[in-house]
Amino acid sequence: MAEGITSLKEPRFLVRPLREVQEMSIGVDLQRRVWGYNESDIVPDEMFVVAKESGGQVFGAFHQNQPVGFALAFAGTQHGMVYLHSHMVGVVPEYQNCGVGRLLKLAQRDNAIARGISLIDWTFDPLQLKNAHFNLARLGAIVRRYISNCYGRTSSPLHAGLPTDRLVAEWWVQSDRVRALLSGKTNVPGPECLRISIPVEIRELCANNLPEAEKVQLCVREEFERHIAAGRTAVGFEFSGEQGSYLMKEHKE
Repeated sequence: MAEGITSLKEPRFLVRPLREVQEMSIGVDLQRRVWGYNESDIVPDEMFVVAKESGGQVFGAFHQNQPVGFALAFAGTQHGMVYLHSHMVGVVPEYQNCGVGRLLKLAQRDNAIARGISLIDWTFDPLQLKNAHFNLARLGAIVRRYISNCYGRTSSPLHAGLPTDRLVAEWWVQSDRVRALLSGKTNVPGPECLRISIPVEIRELCANNLPEAEKVQLCVREEFERHIAAGRTAVGFEFSGEQGSYLMKEHKE
């Protein structure tokens, strides 16, 4: 799957690299459909070309030849190591929860492995609990960085006017942890895990009670900063009752 072609387990969808300049507008259009961005927040098609030509990744997901999702990643280096920063992965609302996002991430992983790249990272909103579960519990990413108001306040309804606080997911694509989770095994939290818990109705709070949502966001920020300063890493995520919880412990990857 080095070329990012979808698994035969989900034949309805095709995931492939976008190579032609004319195809890069797919990612621009999908940003509007996925996140409701206005023109000032949209990543232009020229940046998709830059990513492709400078060692990054540009993938499209299609259903019956119609684009339903995309992934955009840039190449980077840290501490002398080449890695990929997955800047955007988006799926249109009517195709969310159908496995398209997972196929896009697996295409990114396969392409990285084929190129000898061991790390893909990306940022995500700590208050997006389903996304957190997907990133940590299903893909096997870990988190040891928290960035306050990473992108500033944006026009997207998804951000609800809140500061764009972000966690940095590290996906060590060939680690034993990632291989195990992708093969269907579950990560059972040990008694040493501490929890950062968020009410599952947080999105309703963001939509209907912004001051209260911002209080929750501030508490989450302070807890992450405290745990990370103490040397703990988010290694999992679980739903229990009316809460979703990040599982924090000392961890070396």
